[in-house]
Amino acid sequence: MPILSGEARVAGVIGWPVGHSRSPRLHGFWLDRYRIDGAYVPLAVKPEHFSVTIRGLVAAGFAGVNVTIPHKEAAFAVCDAVGESARKAGAVNTLVFRDGRIDGANSDISGFLENLHAHNVDPKAGPALILGAGGAARAIVVALQQEGVPLTIANRARDRAEALARDFSGLKVIDWSARDQAIADYALIVNTTALGMEGQPDLSLDLSLASNRAAVADLVYVPLETPLLAAARARGLRTVEGLGMLLHQARPGFAAWFGVEPEVDEALYRFVAADLLRSEP
Repeated sequence: MPILSGEARVAGVIGWPVGHSRSPRLHGFWLDRYRIDGAYVPLAVKPEHFSVTIRGLVAAGFAGVNVTIPHKEAAFAVCDAVGESARKAGAVNTLVFRDGRIDGANSDISGFLENLHAHNVDPKAGPALILGAGGAARAIVVALQQEGVPLTIANRARDRAEALARDFSGLKVIDWSARDQAIADYALIVNTTALGMEGQPDLSLDLSLASNRAAVADLVYVPLETPLLAAARARGLRTVEGLGMLLHQARPGFAAWFGVEPEVDEALYRFVAADLLRSEP
């Protein structure tokens, strides 16, 4: 168990819901591995309470928090300063509290690319189709645009996709209903929505027209293999699960809050994945 004293540094993850998050498990692994006096806790916070909660955590002496669905854009708005990648994305997933100030960063960007490479998927292989237009989608847009990848967005509410396209030049928008017919044109398909997450409806996507060289990435990691990834694997497509991205994006926050650069390795992956597998019916 991690050391925990009255001098402990405390961080956490905020979401609504937050019960699916394995961030407490992975940060707990690192706290134990590096024998750190600290704790990392899950915080279920409704959207209307987000800003006041953040101010309360600053006042309570928290070192910072991770931010997950649906708070990433709201987190950007509460920051006193943001990193360049977060500014481009207009969304934040990591908050660091220093002397009453709130600094924001978006480690989803590097975490996503690191996870693609870990699965031997080259983001530059061809154009990508991004499903969703929320805070997570914004990070993926920044990640892939900096790699020079042509991008198309499809979202259930087209107006949100068009708003995203206004913020990022060069984005193409298609109707949600056209996503199946468009599949053949893309080397990478990325689900950034909550569809397919435990407790949420499945993402309906017909992969029959996909190129046999295409890769399918899902940011959802509960379950570890989503219905989308299972369908892609059944067709022989390369798949990239969301757990690796979770692990890689966690590193900068842990380093900022607890003062140690943690390692993402097979032992960490097995530890977090084992919990996910146990939770599946």
